[in-house]
Amino acid sequence: MENSSQLPVLVPTRNHAMVEMPASVSRYVEAGLHGAENTKRGYAADLRSFQDYCEHHELLHLPADVTTVAGYVSQMADRGMKLATIRRHVAAIAKLHQLAGKPSPTSHEALHVVLDGITRVIGKRQRQAAAFTVAELKQAVRAMDLNTPTGLRDRALLLLGFAGAFRRSELVALNVEDIELTRQALVIHLKRSKTNQYGESEDKAVFYAPSADFCPVRAAQEWLECIGRVSGPLFTRMSRGNKERAAQPGKTRLSDQSVNDLVQRHLGTAYTAHSLRASFVTVAVEAGQSNKAIKNQTKQKTDLMIERYARLDDVKRFNAAQYLGL
Repeated sequence: MENSSQLPVLVPTRNHAMVEMPASVSRYVEAGLHGAENTKRGYAADLRSFQDYCEHHELLHLPADVTTVAGYVSQMADRGMKLATIRRHVAAIAKLHQLAGKPSPTSHEALHVVLDGITRVIGKRQRQAAAFTVAELKQAVRAMDLNTPTGLRDRALLLLGFAGAFRRSELVALNVEDIELTRQALVIHLKRSKTNQYGESEDKAVFYAPSADFCPVRAAQEWLECIGRVSGPLFTRMSRGNKERAAQPGKTRLSDQSVNDLVQRHLGTAYTAHSLRASFVTVAVEAGQSNKAIKNQTKQKTDLMIERYARLDDVKRFNAAQYLGL
């Protein structure tokens, strides 16, 4: 009997045809199909919303007509939803049709006209996370009670999040075993990120600061000593404390929302978790760092993204008029 591992692999295509591949590629086919399923799960909430809309109006959601999608996005705009949210839903609808091998209504020119109109009405300028200054970050650290585990955790998260230009999703996904201390820097090994969906090896380096009080490497070391583990989540929730004993590190990983709450608790409600990353880019640009050096830390793919992230619209701080030599 022929070994099942040597049997050819059948790969589905967008037009529902089956292509026969040699057995040697089977594990890559499996990974590719698994990735498609992950993509569908990631869009699940948006697609449920679209399907509910279609069912309510007795419309077909797959394949969907361009007028159906136009009505859906128009309703979202009328409800005051953000432009980024509307575009994400459109992307989900496009991916649904792509994975089903159906022509996508999202590529229709008429829908582009509708989306352009929504953009003009809502406005292209979306509310972006503000960028804090290094002075504000230092002030927040000074106000922390570093005699408690909570203070040590919060300091490590803020300093590491800023110096590493981390997204909140990356921070909460970090494990203790992802951290490597070298003579030159603390190296963080990222397994996966928003721009690294295929799990390629990707590192960030965080360097020692002159002052121990604001050094992200020393802050991370003290937090690691506090939790006393060699594996598992790096940033965790705290157990409930009492008068005799401060809250202690738990085993449950912090959530995305917890990071946002933590940033606002220490830096103010004008900022969000995304401010950690936006502030890094802004401060680095202000310091004259090259786009290449910035992208080495942020892992952004294009220079355009740096322009988008940098908060350089303060006309008093960032203005060539002050360097005219008058």
